[in-house]
Amino acid sequence: MTIQSNSETLITIFGGSGFLGRHVVRALCKRHYRIRVAVRRPDLTNYLQPLGRVGQVHAVQANLRYADSIAAAVRGSHIVINLVGILYQRGKQSFSAVQAYGAEAVAQAAAREGARLIHVSAIGADAESPSLYARSKAQGEAAALAARPDAVVFRPSVVFGPEDDFFNKFAAMATISPVLPLIGGGETLFQPVFCGDVAEAIARAADGAAKAGTTYELGGPEIFSFRELMEIMLTTIDRRRLLMPLPYGIAKLQAGLLQYLPKPLLTPDQVELLKIDNVVSRAATREHRTLEGLGIAPHTVQSEIPHYLWRFRKFGQFSRQEA
Repeated sequence: MTIQSNSETLITIFGGSGFLGRHVVRALCKRHYRIRVAVRRPDLTNYLQPLGRVGQVHAVQANLRYADSIAAAVRGSHIVINLVGILYQRGKQSFSAVQAYGAEAVAQAAAREGARLIHVSAIGADAESPSLYARSKAQGEAAALAARPDAVVFRPSVVFGPEDDFFNKFAAMATISPVLPLIGGGETLFQPVFCGDVAEAIARAADGAAKAGTTYELGGPEIFSFRELMEIMLTTIDRRRLLMPLPYGIAKLQAGLLQYLPKPLLTPDQVELLKIDNVVSRAATREHRTLEGLGIAPHTVQSEIPHYLWRFRKFGQFSRQEA
Protein backbone atom coordinates (compact mmCIF):
# COMPACT_ATOMS: atom_id res chain seq x y z
CA MET A 1 0.00 0.00 0.00
CA THR A 2 1.60 3.26 -1.12
CA ILE A 3 1.41 6.19 1.30
CA GLN A 4 1.89 9.69 -0.11
CA SER A 5 1.57 11.73 3.08
CA ASN A 6 0.96 11.44 6.79
CA SER A 7 -2.58 12.71 6.31
CA GLU A 8 -3.27 9.58 4.25
CA THR A 9 -1.77 7.27 6.89
CA LEU A 10 -4.19 5.65 9.32
CA ILE A 11 -2.76 4.64 12.69
CA THR A 12 -4.81 2.50 15.04
CA ILE A 13 -3.82 2.81 18.70
CA PHE A 14 -4.85 0.24 21.30
CA GLY A 15 -4.73 1.86 24.72
CA GLY A 16 -4.83 5.35 23.25
CA SER A 17 -7.11 6.70 25.98
CA GLY A 18 -4.70 5.94 28.83
CA PHE A 19 -2.00 7.98 30.55
CA LEU A 20 0.65 7.40 27.87
CA GLY A 21 -1.92 7.09 25.09
CA ARG A 22 -3.09 10.69 25.17
CA HIS A 23 0.51 11.89 24.78
CA VAL A 24 1.05 9.52 21.86
CA VAL A 25 -2.14 10.78 20.21
CA ARG A 26 -0.95 14.37 20.65
CA ALA A 27 2.49 13.62 19.15
CA LEU A 28 0.96 11.86 16.14
CA CYS A 29 -1.63 14.58 15.60
CA LYS A 30 1.15 17.14 15.33
CA ARG A 31 2.50 15.06 12.46
CA HIS A 32 -0.94 15.09 10.78
CA TYR A 33 -1.55 11.33 10.90
CA ARG A 34 -5.13 10.04 10.97
CA ILE A 35 -5.76 8.42 14.35
CA ARG A 36 -8.15 5.62 15.25
CA VAL A 37 -8.28 4.95 18.99
CA ALA A 38 -9.39 1.40 19.80
CA VAL A 39 -10.89 1.26 23.31
CA ARG A 40 -13.51 -0.64 25.29
CA ARG A 41 -15.55 2.54 25.91
CA PRO A 42 -15.41 4.91 22.90
CA ASP A 43 -17.97 7.19 24.58
CA LEU A 44 -15.37 8.13 27.19
CA THR A 45 -12.73 9.38 24.74
CA ASN A 46 -14.17 12.73 23.64
CA TYR A 47 -11.29 14.54 25.38
CA LEU A 48 -8.91 13.14 22.73
CA GLN A 49 -10.58 14.84 19.77
CA PRO A 50 -9.36 18.38 20.58
CA LEU A 51 -5.78 17.09 20.36
CA GLY A 52 -6.08 17.09 16.58
CA ARG A 53 -7.93 18.76 13.74
CA VAL A 54 -11.63 18.19 13.19
CA GLY A 55 -12.11 14.57 12.18
CA GLN A 56 -8.45 13.64 12.69
CA VAL A 57 -9.09 11.50 15.78
CA HIS A 58 -11.95 9.06 16.17
CA ALA A 59 -12.64 6.14 18.52
CA VAL A 60 -13.88 2.62 17.85
CA GLN A 61 -14.87 -0.18 20.21
CA ALA A 62 -12.42 -3.02 20.77
CA ASN A 63 -11.57 -5.46 23.53
CA LEU A 64 -8.28 -7.40 23.57
CA ARG A 65 -10.13 -10.51 24.73
CA TYR A 66 -12.19 -10.62 21.52
CA ALA A 67 -10.26 -11.19 18.30
CA ASP A 68 -13.12 -10.10 16.04
CA SER A 69 -13.25 -6.66 17.64
CA ILE A 70 -9.47 -6.32 17.23
CA ALA A 71 -9.66 -7.28 13.56
CA ALA A 72 -12.42 -4.75 12.96
CA ALA A 73 -10.44 -1.99 14.68
CA VAL A 74 -7.29 -2.73 12.65
CA ARG A 75 -9.03 -2.93 9.28
CA GLY A 76 -7.61 -0.42 6.81
CA SER A 77 -4.74 0.61 9.10
CA HIS A 78 -1.22 1.28 7.90
CA ILE A 79 0.34 1.29 11.37
CA VAL A 80 -0.85 -0.38 14.58
CA ILE A 81 0.38 0.72 18.01
CA ASN A 82 -0.26 -1.40 21.10
CA LEU A 83 0.06 0.53 24.37
CA VAL A 84 -2.21 -1.66 26.48
CA GLY A 85 -0.89 -2.68 29.87
CA ILE A 86 -2.23 -3.21 33.38
CA LEU A 87 -0.52 -2.86 36.77
CA TYR A 88 -2.70 -5.37 38.59
CA GLN A 89 -5.17 -8.12 37.72
CA ARG A 90 -8.93 -8.00 38.16
CA GLY A 91 -11.26 -10.77 37.04
CA LYS A 92 -10.94 -11.40 33.32
CA GLN A 93 -8.43 -8.56 33.02
CA SER A 94 -5.47 -10.79 33.85
CA PHE A 95 -1.84 -10.22 32.89
CA SER A 96 -1.91 -13.17 30.52
CA ALA A 97 -5.20 -12.14 28.88
CA VAL A 98 -4.18 -8.52 28.32
CA GLN A 99 -0.41 -8.43 28.01
CA ALA A 100 0.27 -11.84 26.44
CA TYR A 101 -2.75 -13.16 24.52
CA GLY A 102 -4.09 -9.66 23.85
CA ALA A 103 -0.74 -8.54 22.47
CA GLU A 104 -0.61 -11.64 20.28
CA ALA A 105 -4.09 -10.95 18.90
CA VAL A 106 -3.20 -7.35 18.05
CA ALA A 107 0.05 -8.41 16.36
CA GLN A 108 -1.66 -11.11 14.32
CA ALA A 109 -4.37 -8.67 13.21
CA ALA A 110 -1.70 -6.18 12.16
CA ALA A 111 0.11 -8.91 10.21
CA ARG A 112 -3.05 -9.94 8.38
CA GLU A 113 -3.69 -6.31 7.46
CA GLY A 114 -0.09 -5.76 6.34
CA ALA A 115 0.27 -2.95 8.87
CA ARG A 116 3.51 -2.02 10.61
CA LEU A 117 3.49 -2.76 14.34
CA ILE A 118 4.80 -0.72 17.26
CA HIS A 119 4.55 -2.62 20.54
CA VAL A 120 5.10 -1.02 23.95
CA SER A 121 6.34 -3.37 26.67
CA ALA A 122 8.38 -2.54 29.78
CA ILE A 123 11.93 -2.73 31.10
CA GLY A 124 12.07 -5.88 33.19
CA ALA A 125 10.10 -8.03 30.75
CA ASP A 126 11.53 -11.49 31.35
CA ALA A 127 10.13 -14.92 30.52
CA GLU A 128 11.91 -16.36 33.59
CA SER A 129 10.85 -13.68 36.07
CA PRO A 130 9.02 -14.65 39.29
CA SER A 131 6.68 -11.74 38.49
CA LEU A 132 3.56 -12.57 36.48
CA TYR A 133 3.58 -9.02 35.12
CA ALA A 134 7.14 -9.32 33.78
CA ARG A 135 6.52 -12.79 32.32
CA SER A 136 3.37 -11.65 30.51
CA LYS A 137 5.22 -8.64 29.10
CA ALA A 138 7.93 -10.94 27.74
CA GLN A 139 5.29 -13.24 26.24
CA GLY A 140 3.65 -10.24 24.58
CA GLU A 141 6.94 -9.14 23.05
CA ALA A 142 7.66 -12.62 21.74
CA ALA A 143 4.18 -12.89 20.22
CA ALA A 144 4.47 -9.46 18.60
CA LEU A 145 7.80 -10.32 16.96
CA ALA A 146 6.58 -13.77 15.91
CA ALA A 147 3.65 -12.24 14.04
CA ARG A 148 5.57 -9.19 12.77
CA PRO A 149 9.34 -9.78 12.81
CA ASP A 150 9.79 -6.17 11.67
CA ALA A 151 7.91 -4.79 14.68
CA VAL A 152 9.48 -2.07 16.79
CA VAL A 153 9.33 -2.83 20.52
CA PHE A 154 9.74 -0.17 23.19
CA ARG A 155 10.61 -1.00 26.79
CA PRO A 156 10.22 2.11 28.98
CA SER A 157 11.29 2.36 32.60
CA VAL A 158 8.81 3.95 35.03
CA VAL A 159 6.94 6.57 32.99
CA PHE A 160 6.23 9.86 34.75
CA GLY A 161 4.16 12.88 33.83
CA PRO A 162 1.06 14.87 34.88
CA GLU A 163 -1.30 11.89 35.15
CA ASP A 164 1.26 9.29 36.27
CA ASP A 165 0.58 6.56 38.81
CA PHE A 166 3.99 6.86 40.43
CA PHE A 167 4.87 10.32 41.77
CA ASN A 168 1.20 11.26 42.09
CA LYS A 169 0.47 8.15 44.15
CA PHE A 170 3.30 8.64 46.61
CA ALA A 171 2.69 12.39 46.86
CA ALA A 172 -0.94 11.68 47.74
CA MET A 173 0.19 9.17 50.38
CA ALA A 174 2.54 11.80 51.82
CA THR A 175 -0.37 14.19 52.40
CA ILE A 176 -2.09 11.78 54.79
CA SER A 177 0.64 9.53 56.20
CA PRO A 178 3.62 10.53 58.36
CA VAL A 179 5.53 7.48 57.06
CA LEU A 180 6.38 6.23 53.58
CA PRO A 181 7.60 2.63 53.25
CA LEU A 182 10.85 1.82 51.43
CA ILE A 183 10.32 -1.73 50.23
CA GLY A 184 13.54 -3.69 50.40
CA GLY A 185 15.21 -0.66 51.95
CA GLY A 186 14.51 1.56 48.94
CA GLU A 187 17.65 0.46 47.11
CA THR A 188 15.98 -0.64 43.86
CA LEU A 189 17.22 1.50 40.96
CA PHE A 190 14.93 3.27 38.48
CA GLN A 191 15.52 5.39 35.39
CA PRO A 192 12.24 7.35 35.16
CA VAL A 193 11.32 8.48 31.66
CA PHE A 194 9.07 11.42 30.81
CA CYS A 195 5.79 10.52 29.08
CA GLY A 196 6.38 13.12 26.37
CA ASP A 197 9.73 11.55 25.49
CA VAL A 198 8.20 8.07 25.19
CA ALA A 199 5.43 9.49 23.01
CA GLU A 200 8.00 11.21 20.80
CA ALA A 201 9.92 7.93 20.42
CA ILE A 202 6.74 6.17 19.33
CA ALA A 203 5.93 8.97 16.89
CA ARG A 204 9.43 8.75 15.40
CA ALA A 205 8.95 5.02 14.98
CA ALA A 206 5.73 5.76 13.10
CA ASP A 207 7.76 8.13 10.92
CA GLY A 208 10.10 5.25 10.12
CA ALA A 209 13.05 6.53 12.16
CA ALA A 210 13.34 3.40 14.33
CA LYS A 211 15.06 0.25 13.12
CA ALA A 212 12.62 -2.52 12.23
CA GLY A 213 12.70 -5.66 14.36
CA THR A 214 14.50 -3.84 17.17
CA THR A 215 13.79 -3.56 20.89
CA TYR A 216 14.51 -0.11 22.35
CA GLU A 217 14.91 0.57 26.06
CA LEU A 218 13.71 3.98 27.15
CA GLY A 219 14.99 5.68 30.28
CA GLY A 220 15.58 9.21 31.48
CA PRO A 221 18.99 10.90 31.79
CA GLU A 222 19.55 9.84 35.41
CA ILE A 223 19.34 6.71 37.56
CA PHE A 224 17.94 6.98 41.08
CA SER A 225 17.28 4.61 43.94
CA PHE A 226 13.68 4.38 45.13
CA ARG A 227 14.75 6.23 48.30
CA GLU A 228 16.20 9.08 46.24
CA LEU A 229 13.00 9.38 44.21
CA MET A 230 10.95 9.63 47.39
CA GLU A 231 13.30 12.32 48.71
CA ILE A 232 12.99 14.30 45.47
CA MET A 233 9.20 13.99 45.60
CA LEU A 234 9.04 15.14 49.24
CA THR A 235 11.30 18.11 48.53
CA THR A 236 9.09 19.07 45.58
CA ILE A 237 5.91 19.08 47.67
CA ASP A 238 7.70 20.64 50.66
CA ARG A 239 6.88 17.91 53.15
CA ARG A 240 8.91 15.97 55.69
CA ARG A 241 8.05 12.32 56.12
CA LEU A 242 9.77 9.37 57.74
CA LEU A 243 11.12 6.98 55.11
CA MET A 244 10.93 3.57 56.76
CA PRO A 245 12.73 0.53 55.29
CA LEU A 246 10.38 -2.44 54.89
CA PRO A 247 11.82 -5.92 54.28
CA TYR A 248 10.52 -7.72 51.21
CA GLY A 249 8.94 -10.47 53.30
CA ILE A 250 6.85 -8.08 55.40
CA ALA A 251 5.98 -6.04 52.31
CA LYS A 252 4.68 -9.15 50.59
CA LEU A 253 2.49 -10.01 53.58
CA GLN A 254 1.00 -6.50 53.59
CA ALA A 255 0.56 -6.59 49.83
CA GLY A 256 -1.46 -9.77 50.23
CA LEU A 257 -4.15 -7.65 51.90
CA LEU A 258 -3.66 -4.40 49.94
CA GLN A 259 -4.17 -6.16 46.61
CA TYR A 260 -7.90 -6.44 47.34
CA LEU A 261 -8.45 -2.67 47.47
CA PRO A 262 -10.40 -1.25 44.49
CA LYS A 263 -7.13 0.35 43.33
CA PRO A 264 -4.36 -1.58 45.11
CA LEU A 265 -1.57 0.41 46.75
CA LEU A 266 0.66 -2.66 46.43
CA THR A 267 0.39 -6.25 45.24
CA PRO A 268 2.61 -9.29 45.90
CA ASP A 269 3.57 -9.27 42.22
CA GLN A 270 4.76 -5.67 42.48
CA VAL A 271 6.94 -6.62 45.45
CA GLU A 272 8.63 -9.18 43.20
CA LEU A 273 9.22 -6.48 40.57
CA LEU A 274 10.88 -4.24 43.16
CA LYS A 275 13.61 -6.83 43.68
CA ILE A 276 15.04 -6.08 40.22
CA ASP A 277 16.55 -2.77 39.06
CA ASN A 278 14.49 -0.99 36.40
CA VAL A 279 17.14 0.65 34.23
CA VAL A 280 18.31 0.66 30.62
CA SER A 281 20.74 -2.19 29.96
CA ARG A 282 24.35 -1.64 28.98
CA ALA A 283 23.71 -3.52 25.74
CA ALA A 284 20.89 -1.17 24.73
CA THR A 285 23.07 1.86 25.51
CA ARG A 286 26.06 0.45 23.62
CA GLU A 287 23.91 -0.38 20.58
CA HIS A 288 22.08 2.98 20.67
CA ARG A 289 18.68 1.34 21.25
CA THR A 290 17.66 4.24 23.49
CA LEU A 291 15.99 7.64 23.39
CA GLU A 292 19.31 9.21 22.53
CA GLY A 293 19.71 6.69 19.72
CA LEU A 294 16.48 8.07 18.28
CA GLY A 295 17.78 11.62 18.59
CA ILE A 296 15.72 12.50 21.67
CA ALA A 297 17.24 14.39 24.61
CA PRO A 298 15.29 13.08 27.64
CA HIS A 299 13.74 15.40 30.22
CA THR A 300 14.81 15.19 33.85
CA VAL A 301 12.59 14.33 36.79
CA GLN A 302 13.44 17.60 38.55
CA SER A 303 12.46 19.72 35.54
CA GLU A 304 9.00 18.17 35.12
CA ILE A 305 7.43 17.01 38.39
CA PRO A 306 7.11 20.53 39.94
CA HIS A 307 4.65 21.35 37.13
CA TYR A 308 2.11 18.84 38.42
CA LEU A 309 3.00 17.96 42.02
CA TRP A 310 2.46 21.54 43.23
CA ARG A 311 -1.09 20.62 44.27
CA PHE A 312 0.29 18.29 46.96
CA ARG A 313 2.30 20.98 48.71
CA LYS A 314 1.80 21.34 52.45
CA PHE A 315 -1.19 23.70 52.28
CA GLY A 316 -3.24 20.96 50.68
CA GLN A 317 -4.47 20.08 47.27
CA PHE A 318 -5.26 23.69 46.34
CA SER A 319 -2.07 25.30 47.57
CA ARG A 320 -1.86 27.92 44.84
CA GLN A 321 -3.48 31.30 45.34
CA GLU A 322 -6.73 30.25 43.66
CA ALA A 323 -7.97 29.00 47.05
